[in-house]
Amino acid sequence: MSPELKARFDAEIQNNKIVIYMKGNTLFPSCGFSARAVELLKPFGPLFTVDVLKEPEVRDGIKAYSKWPTIPQVYINGQFVGGSDIVAELAQRGELEALVKG
Repeated sequence: MSPELKARFDAEIQNNKIVIYMKGNTLFPSCGFSARAVELLKPFGPLFTVDVLKEPEVRDGIKAYSKWPTIPQVYINGQFVGGSDIVAELAQRGELEALVKG
């Protein structure tokens, strides 16, 4: 991954409370997992989303950056959380709101 791409990820993640690297966007998610992540996180404020389908280098780069093989990838308060299944588990256990407000 290029230093520029790493710097971009660092900035996006540090400058936004909730970041989702996803397929599609908030209005038109292009996969069920991305749609699920958006729906679970939407109540907690503005979402910064990046459509990895529009930028193949971002799609590959974010996987290397996080060492996580799948999309979507969710970052909250500068920390990598995981994919939609982990976000759903946190919501089910009642821990997602505390994590976002953290």
